[in-house]
Amino acid sequence: MVASPDAKYMTPQEYLEWEEHQDIKYEYINGEVFAMTGGTIPHNDIAFNLASALKSHLRGSACRVNIADAKVGVSEKGPFHYPDVVVSCHPRDKQAIQFIQYPCLIVEVLSPSTEAYDRGKKFLQYRRIQTLQEYVLIDAEKISLDCFRINDKGIWELHPYEEGDEVNLTSVDFRFPISLVYEDVQFPA
Repeated sequence: MVASPDAKYMTPQEYLEWEEHQDIKYEYINGEVFAMTGGTIPHNDIAFNLASALKSHLRGSACRVNIADAKVGVSEKGPFHYPDVVVSCHPRDKQAIQFIQYPCLIVEVLSPSTEAYDRGKKFLQYRRIQTLQEYVLIDAEKISLDCFRINDKGIWELHPYEEGDEVNLTSVDFRFPISLVYEDVQFPA
């Protein structure tokens, strides 16, 4: 994520209208826009593998699965982010055109340059979404997946998974071997 060189503060509506005419995606945080940089091939493969499996698992349900080009709004006024994978089972998101607002599951594939932000400030923003039940962070450099799940007391708990583990995403009732996420992924040497 890179700050826009000609930064000027925008209202949420100005951002939504402006971004429709841009060649690249921009996230919106507190009136500022940030250009989204491209990811690696392993990053893409991991997101695609999970999104494909989720799509197949949720086929015929009330849920929709979206990938990197689907924007999530923490509220109608932002911030707005582009997670790698997002699932919403909320009826209002079925009609969504500009952004998803009621996700139950958000997934980010980590890169060294964004890991601290994804684990910190971005997660802090996502936690404001009332419908969010799980936030998943997937390592693109080794087999490791962290699932943060909100418990019945409203506290986010970490459920880490490593090589050989079966992952359980309770928000969408989906169990799968962690190897599914890393199918055909080549790690950096």
